[in-house]
Amino acid sequence: MKKLYPDAAAALDGLLHDGMTICAGGFGLCGIPDRLIDAIRDAGTKDLTIASNNAGIDGEGLGKLLRTRQVKKMISSYVGENKEFERQYLSGELEVEFCPQGTLAERCRAGGAGIPGFYTKTGVGTLVAEGKEVKVFDGEEFILERGIRADLSIIKGWKADESGNLIFRKTARNFNAPMATAGKICVAEVEEIVPVGSLDPDCIHLPGIYVKRLIVGSPYDKRIEFRTVREAA
Repeated sequence: MKKLYPDAAAALDGLLHDGMTICAGGFGLCGIPDRLIDAIRDAGTKDLTIASNNAGIDGEGLGKLLRTRQVKKMISSYVGENKEFERQYLSGELEVEFCPQGTLAERCRAGGAGIPGFYTKTGVGTLVAEGKEVKVFDGEEFILERGIRADLSIIKGWKADESGNLIFRKTARNFNAPMATAGKICVAEVEEIVPVGSLDPDCIHLPGIYVKRLIVGSPYDKRIEFRTVREAA
């Protein structure tokens, strides 16, 4: 099965439709699938529900899709650095489902593993628990969280072989791996593709069976959310 595509637009061809749900990898501005996000923006696909740890920042990452009003709902754990996200949410233009960070990762991992739901203590007694089933285990309350399944997963990796076996680099591993498994189809962009057999099997973070389409996105610019430097002496 040929997995390598020439660019992001080609890799997403036939996969996008209005109203779809997308799981997007990334942690802050680390490990975000920039090329695939750009292609979704350029395609004009709208009314999207996107599950992602955060929504980038203004004009970067998923912030690009917020700016073009292509996102209907965000399922996220942290949104504090995106003013446009804040504006759309407070004005009622954007639906938001806040989800604790670990719970969000587990919801995606569970969805990818075929687990429809699980009980967790995180969020008990808070707004997170409103409207959710509560069950008592060993005298303690737990709330039911549903696994997340998406029409499409878009992720960013460091290195992959031609069959899609993939390695993430450092913090980029946090959400890309669970997001990858939660989608019916996973499209990955990576910095480098090497021949099959080049990667140490013990170092592979995501088996190629999960990756259906693959592109090389390099070169990338390293963006930093906050730059702090020492004052001159």
